[in-house]
Amino acid sequence: MKASVPCLKGVMKTGRFLVSYRLYGDKGPQLICINGVQQSMAMWRTFVSRFSRDYTIILFDFPNQGKARVVSGPPQVSLEEQVEILVAVMDKTGLSPDATICAASWGGVVAVAFASKYRDRIKRLILAGLGTKPNKKMVETIKNAAGLDMNDRDKMAQTLIGSFGGALPERFKKNIINQFRAMKEENVQAFYEHGLFVISSKQLSDMVDLRAIKAKTILLNGEKDTIIDLEDVKFLASQIPNCELRIVKDVGHFLHMEREEVLDIYEDILRS
Repeated sequence: MKASVPCLKGVMKTGRFLVSYRLYGDKGPQLICINGVQQSMAMWRTFVSRFSRDYTIILFDFPNQGKARVVSGPPQVSLEEQVEILVAVMDKTGLSPDATICAASWGGVVAVAFASKYRDRIKRLILAGLGTKPNKKMVETIKNAAGLDMNDRDKMAQTLIGSFGGALPERFKKNIINQFRAMKEENVQAFYEHGLFVISSKQLSDMVDLRAIKAKTILLNGEKDTIIDLEDVKFLASQIPNCELRIVKDVGHFLHMEREEVLDIYEDILRS
């Protein structure tokens, strides 16, 4: 599938960060996509190819992702800072309150934190691979990765792939390995500390007022997701006022990256 060419791209200074962003398409409803941890805008490539003819799509990288970076202060980026980065990107690109957020994994945490604080700034959330707490498999994976030599990047990448990325196409697995090889030491440290933060957090509701979310919310969960428990996702759906849960068969944590047919589900939601 031919990649789309961005009609706008740039790097913006916001607070203590430099954030890279891209805008695809110039017509139709607006979508803004939020990456998972240690992923970059590249994770949405097939999404952009599918939808940029009919939608305006905004992508961006958080610091420690892609070319975005921390220019002052500690390398760690708090959830509150990530929410404000999202706000800055929305302001920079002129995102309207009728837009949709599409988020994956940790990106979903940022999305619900934003939607609970800025209730009238987004109309709809489509959140893939989001739960309320780390399950045993996730805790085990993070601890195993944390126990590795920080210079053994291949081993770190293979640990993550083996835990919850086994269904990814080979090109995505290679991208993950190459991404870890290219990471700076401070980025590896930030990734390590983020993992410790995740497993030390009790519940998503400890960080976010889920009941305050006004936007229509659709949760997508892979049937074969090893790090998100189905019962936990069902519980999460019950905590968000206007929420729908869809279980996607034959995929794991990475959904549309594992099978492009998952984009049919996104299209059904977006057109509804």
